[in-house]
Amino acid sequence: MRSVKKDRLIYTVLLLLVMILFWAIEKFFWPNNTEVAVFEEGKAIPSYILPSSTTNTEIFHNYYGLSYNESEEQAEWVVYELKRSHITSDDRKRPYFVEDPKVASQSADWRNYKNSGYDRGHLCPAGDRRFSEAAYNETFYTSNISPMKRDFNAGVWNRLEMRVRQWAKKYDSVYVITGGVLKKGLPSIGYESVAVPDAFFKIIVRGAPGGLKTITFLIPHQETDKQLTEFQVSIDQLEGETGIDFFRELEDEEEDLLEKEVKQSRWRY
Repeated sequence: MRSVKKDRLIYTVLLLLVMILFWAIEKFFWPNNTEVAVFEEGKAIPSYILPSSTTNTEIFHNYYGLSYNESEEQAEWVVYELKRSHITSDDRKRPYFVEDPKVASQSADWRNYKNSGYDRGHLCPAGDRRFSEAAYNETFYTSNISPMKRDFNAGVWNRLEMRVRQWAKKYDSVYVITGGVLKKGLPSIGYESVAVPDAFFKIIVRGAPGGLKTITFLIPHQETDKQLTEFQVSIDQLEGETGIDFFRELEDEEEDLLEKEVKQSRWRY
């Protein structure tokens, strides 16, 4: 009888220890992962900004949202707001990459990238989220990375990210929709076959319905010294490349105008 009571006590203590362990992991390694998809000011991503999800797997964190493509082991798009106040030089310690706790099928393990020759390329840049430790750490979920050639990541893609920050400073607030162009037959890396996109896109949006202004880039996955203007495309063209429907909630007339035009006059370089 004493042995049975002792065993029950041991099991109870072990169960409590396991519960405490999971609480600590959730609190300190997965910050804010139980909150709804809002930014730090309680402002949700406007629905008219959200693209369609070809996989029906939309996931929202506190500082960005995404549509996860399990077969390609990465997001097909990531969307976030970048405000002038977000752009800081706060010194943050880079955390380890971790799987996204909200991806039910599990996002790709960071080890797929090890010795692959490719960077773990952020889609929502860590540099856009230095204003908050929680926001910064959130960008290190593996659902927010895609294989990028190192010279591309540090070169033309970085130039575009810096340009977006300049626009955020100028216009106070922009929304960014970004990702790799995913399609069948792409090369892959790692034991989970993480697809390597042959091009990456970025749409920058400002204004409100009835007066939205957008600029869209589609850049082949290779370093180049060409001007960013060389890679401007229409949203129509990008939809054809990705199969994603952008700005689907807008009135048809405004959506048609946005999707057809390729202008830079509304966005000063």
